[in-house]
Amino acid sequence: MDIDVLFKSFKEKRIAVIGDIMLDKYIFGHVSRISPEYPVPVVDVSHETLRLGGAANVAVNIHAMGAHAMLFGVTGRDSSAQALQKLMHNHRLSSEHLFQDPDRPTTCKTRILSQNHHIARVDYESREAVSETAESFMEEHLRETISSLDAIVLQDYNKGVLTPTFIKQIITLASSKEVPVFVDPKLKSFFSYGGCTVFKPNLTEIASSLGISLDNTDREIEHACRKLKKTLRCEHLVVTRSEKGLTICNDRFTHIPAASLEVADVSGAGDTVIGILSLGFAAGLDIETSAEIANLAAGTVCQEVGAVPVNPDKLFDACREHFDK
Repeated sequence: MDIDVLFKSFKEKRIAVIGDIMLDKYIFGHVSRISPEYPVPVVDVSHETLRLGGAANVAVNIHAMGAHAMLFGVTGRDSSAQALQKLMHNHRLSSEHLFQDPDRPTTCKTRILSQNHHIARVDYESREAVSETAESFMEEHLRETISSLDAIVLQDYNKGVLTPTFIKQIITLASSKEVPVFVDPKLKSFFSYGGCTVFKPNLTEIASSLGISLDNTDREIEHACRKLKKTLRCEHLVVTRSEKGLTICNDRFTHIPAASLEVADVSGAGDTVIGILSLGFAAGLDIETSAEIANLAAGTVCQEVGAVPVNPDKLFDACREHFDK
């Protein structure tokens, strides 16, 4: 495989990312004392950062590789929405497919860290289904762009954008145009994604959806995958297994060990995996090779604190080292 040619081909791809968009706020500081009012740590703040999270982080990862990412979702009409749109502009992502709902808050997750360790998280969000008006807006915009797309990513955090009805509309439309659909699910709508191309749950999500306890062994994973794939009727099942890497289930099983890199923070790694997985597949790679590259990409972002997009130069070097063995 020519890594140079592959990475150049990414720049020709157009991928829609549909799902729950978040603003990630990080407050960094230092804990040196306990509050005299309540037995909780006092964080002396050193600095703060804002980053794109959820479906927006998937789009950032795809865009970082040179591809064109189109982001569909819902925000509020508040200061967090303004901050989110400013970040999107900085990343050269268009906000034309975002619906602003004044009756909903923009999902914002504030993480407080001390010495790069998470102390607490504060969430502002609504988990209610988005309005029919918002859903119709996104569907109409998707219909207008579907013919130009190489793939669609559905990034579900159970914040109300991906309702069962909307999911069915997306998969039906994509199927009619032969556009592959990649799904990063959450439990609430887990079994609504029947007929998708690639379904990427993690270990906990599979166990919860099937109502079983699940050890992270190849044998138990394979047994659970057979049951899940039969129910979902997806072409490929890709299970992220934390320190055990990835398992792919289609007409066979492929186990890919985790990239052996130092882990600082796993935040956003799943976003990176689904984004790079879809990009590799759209570029003509088989699902196994796409998953290997996505696994390497996740390994590079886990070296950073907080959700960060993949660095194409780091991923290029990791791919060259991995595939030239």
